[in-house]
Amino acid sequence: MELAGGISPREEFAALVTEHSRSMFRAARSLLNCDADAEDAVSEAILRAWRKWGQLRDRDAARAWLLKITVNCAYEQRRKAARVLYTDQVEGVAGGAEDQPVSHLWEAVLRLPDDQRAAVTLYYYEDLPVKEIARILGVAKGTVKSRLGRARQRLKQLLREEEEP
Repeated sequence: MELAGGISPREEFAALVTEHSRSMFRAARSLLNCDADAEDAVSEAILRAWRKWGQLRDRDAARAWLLKITVNCAYEQRRKAARVLYTDQVEGVAGGAEDQPVSHLWEAVLRLPDDQRAAVTLYYYEDLPVKEIARILGVAKGTVKSRLGRARQRLKQLLREEEEP
């Protein structure tokens, strides 16, 4: 089955995923602790999105739809990973990220609490409006605004600490 423009649904979906794969990865990485976990979450999100592709009525909302699926997959993966603690991770957990100096803005963003990190990533890196972020994260608009405000304060503090000798 081809669409009016001669593009099959598979080609349309592949083009959409290709266009938004970086955004999907960034959203997943903002919630997960390593690139590999973020890649796994994106892969799962792509699979889930493909299974539901025929049910998406508004193709203009496809980007937000993909990001919502990605965020949900990242949260699910984080819940699963929280149940497992490998012995080689114990030292990293004991030291904590708070003790490490921040050398770049993205590294500072990754040190924010999960809820603030997700809001910052979707707002500043993905240029989504507050209303859309609220829908993706399943919270009120006011909650997104307060998370962004607290995140900005924390980022200022982290970056100031970096500049101090």
